[in-house]
Amino acid sequence: MSRPRRAFLVVAVLLPCALVALAVLHLTRPDSGRPAARPEPAEPASPSGVAPASPESPDGDARPLAGTVVVLDPGHHPANREHPEAISRQVDVGTHRKACDTTGTATEAGRPEAEFTLDLARRVRERLEERGARVVLTQDGDRGDGRGGGPERARPYGPCIDERARIGNEEQADAVVSLHADGSGPTHRGFHVILPAAVHEGEADTRAITEPSRALGARLVEHFARATGTSPATYLGPRTADSGLDVRDDLGGLNLSTVPKVFLECGNMRNAQDAALLTDDAWRDRAARGITEGLTEFLTADRA
Repeated sequence: MSRPRRAFLVVAVLLPCALVALAVLHLTRPDSGRPAARPEPAEPASPSGVAPASPESPDGDARPLAGTVVVLDPGHHPANREHPEAISRQVDVGTHRKACDTTGTATEAGRPEAEFTLDLARRVRERLEERGARVVLTQDGDRGDGRGGGPERARPYGPCIDERARIGNEEQADAVVSLHADGSGPTHRGFHVILPAAVHEGEADTRAITEPSRALGARLVEHFARATGTSPATYLGPRTADSGLDVRDDLGGLNLSTVPKVFLECGNMRNAQDAALLTDDAWRDRAARGITEGLTEFLTADRA
């Protein structure tokens, strides 16, 4: 074969291969406008048409409270003042009988405790749900707690302290926090957590919940103080000033509980400095964060 003919055949063979190689290179270049690999299939839409919820909380951690139940008990009710006879009805709390509920306290300017506790409960609920918890409120301003039920839950006040305890028990809650603000003397400042005493009388038997309630209370003290920059109350004595914890046997909401439960008194509404915090929107957000962190640590302690 002559040399010119051999050269022509080599070109004829190599030229198509070169063209194919150039085409592949173009398609896989980052700036070609086309992907180098086939994209992963899209996540199927939910039946409602809404994208599935992310399994992670806003800070990037896995939803640590999935499978837990938290009951938040906003102290008192905005409408209690309109039903004085109803809320003064006596109910059995195991150790004695006492009023169904009260109106709660208020700041010197007239801002009611019931408004504060309900607003704070809603803020905490939102944060807990983001972390995967199922959250039940004992009341949501209109008694629309989403639990259905009989005539007690249709009443536009309360619920009574015995029913508040019963809601947590029926839900088999992993933790219950009753939110309050104190009405102590005007020179008194600070927050504290009230724990159930070991009570075994009548319908009350807290012996099984005192220890886990103390663990819950200690975590709330730590995280609430850190988030809000406030300190435990000094007006209840040195033990509470040091620990932030108080123990009582006269509160029906604690006496009748069969699940871990505490009361959180977030500050003293009758003190001007505390009242300024309790009525401040940004401070309430910090308080909600502290409560959420304390609950999260308590509820995940056994999972670590």
